[in-house]
Amino acid sequence: MKKIITGMTSILLSTISFSARAQFSLTGQLRVRTELRNGYGTLETIGSKPAFLTSQRARLNFNYQSSKLIFHASVQDVRVWGADASTINNADGTRLMVHEAWGELVFANKADSSFAHSPVQYFAVRIGRQELVYDDQRLLGNLDWLQQARRHDAIVFKLLDNGWQADLGAAFNQNTDAFNYNGTYYTPGNIPAYVKDSKGNLAPVPAGYLPLVNAAGLSTRTGSPSFVIAPSTNGDNQDYKAMQYLYGAKQWSNTRISALLFTDEFGKYKLDSTKNIAGSDTGYIYGRHFNQPGINARVTGGAMLTSALDGHANTFRLQAGAYYQTGHDRDGLNLAAYMTTLSLTYAPGPLAGTVGWDYMSGNNAFSTSTTDRRFDPLYGTPHKFWGYMDYFYAGTGSATGGLNNPYAKAKYTSHNSRFMLELCYHYFGLAGDQKDTKGAKVSHYLGSEVDGVADYKLNKFTTVEAGLCGMWATHSMEYAKGITPNTARLDASWAYLTIDIKPDFLKK
Repeated sequence: MKKIITGMTSILLSTISFSARAQFSLTGQLRVRTELRNGYGTLETIGSKPAFLTSQRARLNFNYQSSKLIFHASVQDVRVWGADASTINNADGTRLMVHEAWGELVFANKADSSFAHSPVQYFAVRIGRQELVYDDQRLLGNLDWLQQARRHDAIVFKLLDNGWQADLGAAFNQNTDAFNYNGTYYTPGNIPAYVKDSKGNLAPVPAGYLPLVNAAGLSTRTGSPSFVIAPSTNGDNQDYKAMQYLYGAKQWSNTRISALLFTDEFGKYKLDSTKNIAGSDTGYIYGRHFNQPGINARVTGGAMLTSALDGHANTFRLQAGAYYQTGHDRDGLNLAAYMTTLSLTYAPGPLAGTVGWDYMSGNNAFSTSTTDRRFDPLYGTPHKFWGYMDYFYAGTGSATGGLNNPYAKAKYTSHNSRFMLELCYHYFGLAGDQKDTKGAKVSHYLGSEVDGVADYKLNKFTTVEAGLCGMWATHSMEYAKGITPNTARLDASWAYLTIDIKPDFLKK
């Protein structure tokens, strides 16, 4: 009996000790957003009616942490209310997906006494599906505004020591692990299952194809990116085949300097077609056929500085950054593009003001150069920077002529941080000259946007957010968005109401 009691005591003490070392968390999120869209993302045609919809994200997050391992999993369901019937069948599919699922193996940690010797402050490797979030999320971010957000299947080595940070990451995408799948040709994901052929007959999308279609949904020979049904990064038409990056940063008191070197590689393609026989019709499906060897590699490099100009008072904050892109774009063209950002924030108390200027280079329609000079801000969070109505570098594409964006913001935060009110103004202009349908140069001024947002915390797990935004565009915006001239309403608006509930299931 004594041995049994001793054994049970040992097990109990071991369990208590293990529980003290290991930490669990289980949290959730239900974010419901109702929107009134009257020109959100792009100008609406004259006579069109506003859209009204509600979407939601339901997410469950599990996190486990011990001295040698951090494990995180996030499962989410994203949908528009009514997209599924109240009773669905198996053919309707599902929007349930794994947003994150990664493990971080810890090899050194000076803050943890269980490590006998740690040559650096912290060293680990994170493997699996994960968000990549760096600096202000201008180039690499989780795009959390979108209900589906953004994540990468990658491996990342993480090092921290004496104020230095260095991350080295890589990813390699493939479509399938089927036994009869040969080579490493990669077709960007999320391709539609069906497309209309040139005769209007619905047909399965051929394997390895990105279909090209016109405004009526018919397959067409044109290779213009605006006619491609395809996924996008921030504003283009093709997911990467592979990527590698090195991020480094150093913190000195109230100043931080970071640098990023990022390479993303895209599969080569050829414009191709296949026959589709439907009854007496013989139609064709045109598309980009990703069956070519080799890659188009794009390289982005640059640095960012953030600093409190008045020291630890942190009243004046400066941010400045510059990035350059070279190599080849997704379509194989030589690439030479750049981006600059500069902002100054004055925050003496609850009220803060920011003035800034972002500039992304673009192509000049009057130039005979075949070099692509349009900067793509990679895989960041464009909603945060270039207008909440998402006209630029978001899901609706980016202007060929780039973007010139001076802006000003005012933000009020209550002393208890329970209420926030923000008002933003954006001036949008082209960075490169563009032509109208007659070959004349269009005005660089695209339009102005005013955004108003208010947040209120109902309790510790519920936040309500409301937004009202307006766009006052010029005819140049029609050219920038690929709209037939004089067919769009130049004044646009957007309003939304969001309820965000984030419970922590293991806390009272």
